[in-house]
Amino acid sequence: MSDQNDTFQDEHDDLEPSKSQIKRDAEELKTLGKRMTELRPDQQAKLPIDDRLRLAIEEYGRIRANGAKRRHLQYIGKLMRDADADAIRAVVDRFDSASALHNHLFHELERWRERLIDEGNEALQEFIEQHPDADIQHLRQLVRNAQRERAREQPPTHSRKLFRYLRELSDL
Repeated sequence: MSDQNDTFQDEHDDLEPSKSQIKRDAEELKTLGKRMTELRPDQQAKLPIDDRLRLAIEEYGRIRANGAKRRHLQYIGKLMRDADADAIRAVVDRFDSASALHNHLFHELERWRERLIDEGNEALQEFIEQHPDADIQHLRQLVRNAQRERAREQPPTHSRKLFRYLRELSDL
């Protein structure tokens, strides 16, 4: 009896996906394509996609008619069949403010900003070790200005500039 079940299972594994599954997969790719079109151009540049897909995403931004947008999203979904959807989804989730990953990274940057302002050189050295591409002189200046601003109880203008720079370094 188990031999029959194994044979049935092997035959079942060889079957192609159902029409419904193919449609669900296509809809998922189209949804991911829509999310990619909503990213800023600098974020889109970091997507692991080929040139044809990149051009299609750029072109989507120039289209104004709703019907044409819908058809173009279908085209983007079609192009995505050849792309690595999981790698693209990981990058899109990193930039999507509604995703848990984005929120985690955002809060981590906020903690770094507070540590840099509160702890000074010790935290700065630790941050530089983790981000060797940082402009140390610029970062020190931003931290000093934010510390001075906090001591004088001024609005957090320099603190925001420091956060923007940290965000730039993290590609968030």
